[in-house]
Amino acid sequence: MHAAVVVFPGSNCDRDLAEAFKAAGAKVSMVWHKDSTLPQGVDIVGIPGGFSYGDYLRCGAIAANSPICKSVAAHAERGGFVLGVCNGFQVLTETGLLPGALLRNAGLKYICRTVGLRVETSDSEYTAGYNAGDVIQIPIAHHDGNYFADADTLAALRDQDRVAFTYTDNPNGAQANIAGILSENRRVLGMMPHPERAADPGHGGTDGAALFRALSGALTAA
Repeated sequence: MHAAVVVFPGSNCDRDLAEAFKAAGAKVSMVWHKDSTLPQGVDIVGIPGGFSYGDYLRCGAIAANSPICKSVAAHAERGGFVLGVCNGFQVLTETGLLPGALLRNAGLKYICRTVGLRVETSDSEYTAGYNAGDVIQIPIAHHDGNYFADADTLAALRDQDRVAFTYTDNPNGAQANIAGILSENRRVLGMMPHPERAADPGHGGTDGAALFRALSGALTAA
């Protein structure tokens, strides 16, 4: 598996994401936001957490219009895999690769703690390492993680089994407790919690490691 991790001004989880990919056996390329093309042979693009462009305008809105995001969108449209974590999830909604939006947390405060996530589907390369119904412990760290979408979108996500993760105890007001969603072809995942921060015993928990192992196994076999 060849992973490309995009770096924006204000990214602060790019190295963490790269290390999680490497621990799962991936070759990793770091890609600067001003680059216009992805490296040859990339299987998956990782868009990391942080505060791209200082979260000015809207979280992820400026990053979504950076040169590299045109290539990321083209990669997704060709059937490539894209993982957006936290700020990366915000970027994916701003590019239109995923539906909905991430609003200010209902409590209007930044939240940084480990939360329980329920795995809602194992039918994706990202979640195949879990069983539907599993509850895993993954850190969150965000100010704008309140997932919002209209009723039709929420119904489509539910009916198409595209809700990947939900919160067991909703920390931010997200509709339907949504913590992560999949694209229609199930190859783009956006999630607010940080699996890369729970991928090594030194993190105090390894519940996120299965996501990266499952991806590596699926994409290496392909």
